[in-house]
Amino acid sequence: MEIFAALGGTVWTVFFFIVALSIIIFVHEYGHYIVGRWTGIHAEVFSLGFGPVIWSRMDRRGTRWQLAAVPFGGFVKFLGDADAASVRPGDTSGLSAAERRHTMAGAPLWARSATVAAGPVFNFVLTFFVLAGLLLYSGMPQEQPTVGKLMATPFAGPTLQAGDVIVAVDGTPTPDLAAFRDATRALPPEPVVDYAIQRGSDQISVKGPHPYPALVSMVLIRSAAMDAGIKEGDVILKAAGQDVTVFAQLPEIVAASKGAPVPLTIWRDGKTFEVTLTPRIRVTEDADGALIEKYQIGLGSGLVFEPATRNVGPLELVTLTGTEMWRQVSATFTGISHLITGQISTCNLSGPIGMAETMGDAARNGLESFLGMLAVLSLGVGILNLFPIPVLDGGHLVFHAYEAVVRRPPSDRALRVMMSLGLAVILSLMVFALTNDIVCV
Repeated sequence: MEIFAALGGTVWTVFFFIVALSIIIFVHEYGHYIVGRWTGIHAEVFSLGFGPVIWSRMDRRGTRWQLAAVPFGGFVKFLGDADAASVRPGDTSGLSAAERRHTMAGAPLWARSATVAAGPVFNFVLTFFVLAGLLLYSGMPQEQPTVGKLMATPFAGPTLQAGDVIVAVDGTPTPDLAAFRDATRALPPEPVVDYAIQRGSDQISVKGPHPYPALVSMVLIRSAAMDAGIKEGDVILKAAGQDVTVFAQLPEIVAASKGAPVPLTIWRDGKTFEVTLTPRIRVTEDADGALIEKYQIGLGSGLVFEPATRNVGPLELVTLTGTEMWRQVSATFTGISHLITGQISTCNLSGPIGMAETMGDAARNGLESFLGMLAVLSLGVGILNLFPIPVLDGGHLVFHAYEAVVRRPPSDRALRVMMSLGLAVILSLMVFALTNDIVCV
């Protein structure tokens, strides 16, 4: 990573975008390939990328695996296909009945449908396993609020230590995390708080920093904060000339700026420095979960300590990962509906440049951030491919549904017309999104 960072931001961004996209496309196309193989449809070519072939190998099943020079796509060409889209059958007159069974056109409808649907399904599976892996790695906070690691702050003096169990905050009992969250919401914006803690066999009282000081726990990708070089662990001391003691004060100050530059005084590793950020309008969720647009500088808050964690059980892992995937799917469709109805700006629709910048920024935040965005992008690719647009997998499934109802596939002429219309729609969306990447700030 240091080598790519030294070469410059553009090289870094393009490299990690290609890495992420290649993983997602490989998994998508492998879904088509392996389910096709399981259902008796022979793949002639499995290509990662388009254009001139730079490497290829024929396996023992007669499938040519290849890497092509243009790394922004891929395809599986099945036996008898006229092209990589697997919509129009080629000339199969020279094939026997047994050989035709191994083509996409000659396979039973169930086999064709399963092969087509497998691409998006494998994208969902990739998202599930990445999110589950991240959850297994990070663990879940222990039920009792327990200090795992205390973050560095300007606070001086005896305070919380790793292993401390927080029994009460400013006199409010905190028997579990829910009670701890409720207690912290009721705290005044004071820099110092009284804690009752269980330390070993002793219960003692100590003073410490507010549970939610103006501590940066996350720098959002493609944000003013990331562009300015703010890092996780930084502490905001002042914003727009106002003292900041808790993070909750910062959004109000940024919103009041109405897009004007906001000067910040930042503490990092015992030193302070000044930086000025210009807020950007971004989509976020309000208290009711609805999507709204507001000015943001791109910082996330966190506790003054990392909570001690526990291992996640198998059933809990599946439940939590499935819930997070469903939340992301719901947010995707909510965002699309808000774009269509004009409730949020169309500038929130990113094209390839925006996606590349997103993956580059995620990589700068670390491996966990990169993998998290990889999961989000894979889920998005799976959802997009299920849209009922010809040339996409969802369009193929619509053709198969038509065939199941009327007992015959659409005519070649109808397929050509619909494929042309579908391609026009996709290209129009790509041009629109690319324009957003260039025009929108």
